[in-house]
Amino acid sequence: MGRNLLKREQAITFVKETFSTHLRQALNLIPISSPLIVLDGTGINDDLNGIERPVSFPIKSLNEERAVVVHSLAKWKRVRLKELELEPEEGIITDMRALRPDEDYSPIHSIYVDQWDWEKTILSKSRNLGYLKDTVKKIYAALVETEKAVEHQYPDRKAILPEQIFFISSEELLNKYPGYTPKERENAIAQEYGAVFLYGIGGELSNGFSHDGRAADYDDWSTDNDAGYKGLNGDILVWNPLLNSAFELSSMGIRVNKEALIKQLEIRNCTDRSKLSFHQMLLSDLLPESIGGGIGQSRVCMFMLKLAHIGEVQVSIWDPERKQKLANEDIFLL
Repeated sequence: MGRNLLKREQAITFVKETFSTHLRQALNLIPISSPLIVLDGTGINDDLNGIERPVSFPIKSLNEERAVVVHSLAKWKRVRLKELELEPEEGIITDMRALRPDEDYSPIHSIYVDQWDWEKTILSKSRNLGYLKDTVKKIYAALVETEKAVEHQYPDRKAILPEQIFFISSEELLNKYPGYTPKERENAIAQEYGAVFLYGIGGELSNGFSHDGRAADYDDWSTDNDAGYKGLNGDILVWNPLLNSAFELSSMGIRVNKEALIKQLEIRNCTDRSKLSFHQMLLSDLLPESIGGGIGQSRVCMFMLKLAHIGEVQVSIWDPERKQKLANEDIFLL
């Protein structure tokens, strides 16, 4: 078993190096360092859906001031773009490591998160659906090229991604499958097209509910877009035949400008956050316009290597009963 695990580790490294190279070239991204922890109370940490608890602890050398382990780097990256003085169409990429202790265990969820977190400076005129779609196409092309390289290196891991990705808004998807739950809608559209970018996630749809939750202060999910719907953000979904379900590889979007931030804070009844340092920088026009997102490293490795559980491509914490049950099914966690 040991040698097989070693071969798997080598395959994981191959996938990560291949995809990150393609991604950097496609989006003009510069690798940088990033934090595991940030100070609490600054508004820098990603609030995800707004209810997840971060890992928090006091720092003795800072008079017991509290720090939090990042959920992701959605807002930190935008501040970093300003600090690095990047020009429009220049961006950054980093290996993000995070802890999300409120995550429910599943074959695709762990409390440990690893992403390629990227962010790119853009011009105000690029805050539109066309620019978002062009960026998605570049990311998707990097995924397609990586899968082909994996098949060439490991012939038993057959490439299955379609050459093109399909675009649909969350409102259109609701109209297409009105009696389905959001997850059922994702499964249906991903199975039909193989690869989908579902855009406009976070705002209220015509049925009175949002497709999925999004925090108010990083992705723009409220601005009218070119297709006549709302939102300049979305998820890259692919069909995973091994799991027989849609499989999210990336959440991304054009970030809020001052107007969208004010609107979304009001919608979510959290205008008090406007007093935090990150929000003050944005409201004072001190941060660049940007687009960015996270691409799951373990998710990409799972998909490319045709593996059934996220624990096969990352080291996390699992209960012994779960590990034994999976081992009985010939699924061995790292």
